[in-house]
Parts: sequence; structure tokens; C-alpha cells
Amino acid sequence: MAILLGLAAALLYGGADFGGGLLSRRLGSVRVNVVGCSAAAALSLVALAVAPSGPPTLRATGWGLASGIGGGVGTLMLYRGLARGQMSVVGPVSAVGAAVLPAIAGLAMGQRLEPLAAAGVVLALPAIALVAGAGSAGRLRSGLGDGLAAGTAFGVLFVGLAQAGPHAGLWPIASEQVSSAVIVLGVAIASREPLRVGVRSVGLPVLVGLGGMIATLLFFFATQSGTLATVAILTSLYPGVTVVLARMILHERFSLAQRTGLGLAAIAVVAIALN
Repeated sequence: MAILLGLAAALLYGGADFGGGLLSRRLGSVRVNVVGCSAAAALSLVALAVAPSGPPTLRATGWGLASGIGGGVGTLMLYRGLARGQMSVVGPVSAVGAAVLPAIAGLAMGQRLEPLAAAGVVLALPAIALVAGAGSAGRLRSGLGDGLAAGTAFGVLFVGLAQAGPHAGLWPIASEQVSSAVIVLGVAIASREPLRVGVRSVGLPVLVGLGGMIATLLFFFATQSGTLATVAILTSLYPGVTVVLARMILHERFSLAQRTGLGLAAIAVVAIALN
């Protein structure tokens, strides 16, 4: 079940990132983040009210709030990078940090992988890096820093949610989404950028935010039945979706390195799944 949830999270994250990056080129990354994160926070609170979650615990809400800082900062940096850089480069660069940090944390906490799963993890890391092996130098430089910062922040998000505990209900998700929205709103206010979005334009940013929130929920549930390292690696394959959509819609071309990376990613997923 953890494998399926992790892959589903990757699909949603990849689609949301592509949509968010594309919208950021038209509306601005801060504006898209404000609308998307606000909608996601509202949905998480509704889900919390409807689903039985029991009373909140300090551990669940604390780790949720901490992971929300990573989620808010990561989304801001990623969308900015996707808006001004090449999607087929920025997305995969972000995934390297998002995969490595939780994998190291999981191993440090004593989690162990079976040989086949370990082989899949080992293959997935260069696969993620290889998918970033294209793009003009100028566009690569313009989004590289944003991608690296986003990946580190997403790593904090993943580790924080995994630490929230298996019996916390939806409190970690709700606190993470609210914390993320507060971070984004704070940045928006400080930047003094115009935040007004027309009624006809608000729907897509809302869908992007909801897609990211559901992906985070799937990741959280996946960590309750699988190891952090395995789930984080699978979820961090999300750039494959972003790259494919960029190829289909924006006609960004695949390099040999990217094609190799996508092939290795597929092998890695099969190895982890067979385990």
C-alpha cells in the first residue's frame, strides 16, 4: 500500500508543480501560491472537522507546523524557479534534496531496507539527477538555486510529517497546511506584490493547491505503512510527471541524460515495488 500511495503522491505533486509553474509565468509565483495554499489550508480544516481525528497532541501539531515551514518555503521557491527557469531542469533538481534528506534521516533513525528496495533507492537517486541533465546554460542557472532550495525545504516537509506519528489523525496535515499558508501570506505581504486574482483566473490555482494538499496527505499515509526512505524516494519521482507534461505541452526536448534518467526511474520503481 505504501508503494501505491507514494507513487500516487508523486503523480499529483508532478501535475501540481507543472500547473503551478505554468500559472506562475502568467500570474506570478507569489499570487499562485497564496491562492493555492489558502485553498489547501481551508480544505484540510474541513477534512479535519469531518474525519474523526481525536484530540490534537503536541507531537502531531508541532511536527505538522514544522513541516509546513518546509512546505511553504519549498513551494514558493519551486514555483519561482519553474516560472523563470526550464521546468525539465528545476523540478528534478528540487527532487534530489527532497529524496536525499529523508533517506538519510530514515537510515539515521534505524530504518533498514531489504536488498531489492535498497537497489531501487540507489538507482532512483541518479535517475532524479539525470532527468535534470538538459537545458540551456542561462535557464539552468536562473532556476538552479531555486530548485536546490526547494528540494531542501521539501525534505524538511517529508521528515516532519513522517515524525508526526501514526495515530495522529489529520492533525499533522491540517497544521502543516495552515503553517504553509501563513508562511506564504507573510512573504506575499512583505513583498507588497499585488495579490488580486480575477474570478475567471482563480479556479486553476485553487486546483493546483488542492492537488498538492492531497499529494501531501497521500505521502503522510504512505509513511505510516512504509519506511521513510522508500516512500520519500518514490514520492520524489514527481519530476518525471513534470518533465513529461513540459515535453507534451511546452515542447521542451528530452536529452539523452533525461531519457536515461526516466528509464532508471522506472526500473527503480519496479525494484521497490517487487520488494
